[in-house]
Amino acid sequence: MQYRPDIDGLRGVAVVAVVLFHFGIPGFTGGFAGVDVFFVISGYLITSLIQPEIAAGRFSFAWFYERRIRRLFPALLSVVAFTGIAGILLFQPHDLRYLYQSVVATALFAANFLFWKTTGYFDPAADTRPLLHAWSLSVEEQFYIVFPVILMLAARHLPRHAGWLLLALAIPSFAAGVALTQSDPSAASFLPLTRFWELLIGALLALRPPPIPQSAAWRNAMAVLGLALVGYGVFAYSRQTPFPGAHALLPCAGTALLIVAGMNGGCRVSRLLSLRPVVFVGLISYSLYLWHWPLLVFAQYFLIRELTVPEKAILLAAS
Repeated sequence: MQYRPDIDGLRGVAVVAVVLFHFGIPGFTGGFAGVDVFFVISGYLITSLIQPEIAAGRFSFAWFYERRIRRLFPALLSVVAFTGIAGILLFQPHDLRYLYQSVVATALFAANFLFWKTTGYFDPAADTRPLLHAWSLSVEEQFYIVFPVILMLAARHLPRHAGWLLLALAIPSFAAGVALTQSDPSAASFLPLTRFWELLIGALLALRPPPIPQSAAWRNAMAVLGLALVGYGVFAYSRQTPFPGAHALLPCAGTALLIVAGMNGGCRVSRLLSLRPVVFVGLISYSLYLWHWPLLVFAQYFLIRELTVPEKAILLAAS
């Protein structure tokens, strides 16, 4: 697939939003919506990668999962090892027992199920869970387990209707997220069923790209609208916003618009996202996402107080 620097730049925007939200930087009250941006991007990229291989009859499950392991495990296991050692040195026995449950769940890509049962998405206890953020990696990996199978079956039995199949899967997933956000917010946040629709939006864009406006003005307008929708989620949402539910639709739709606007020559916004500093942040976004949260949790646990601005700056640099 053709490399899209603007998508790496969009990753950079998303991870900055998440990190600054976690660090309590004023204004980024809805930075958690950056995770939803990541989900749409992941669905788009993974489908762009494997669909041509499936169509050409050369897709291999072993090769696919081997690539996923090589990409994800080195950084993840480094963070898990650091977290385990730091927990031994800093945590009280009760917190240490819970940490090692988190370590096992993270290594098995089942952290979202553990946190669904034990920790709310915005609970105060979340601030003492250094591997809490691994829930999103677990959701993605669970998607990667089932999605190639769905694409393979669609290519074999519904080659002309694969897009409709993905849409048919996305709609009930979205509906479940909306319903559970009202009745069980923790389940809506952490369960794969209520999050898969976000990855499926990206998958649909890759599988059945919508018509791309030939006019640069229209592509610019799409991108500006997309950026506005993502920005609205990041700056207007807060911990009091019922989430994910229907509110997750805005940042996801914004991400989809930005991906489409960047196709076939792109636009001004995609060129801004392709600037080297923005792309650099996107290229390190996975490791930055992995490291920032445990460093923040351990620092606050050790100091037993809110961090000062210089201390936050040091931790951000370390991340």
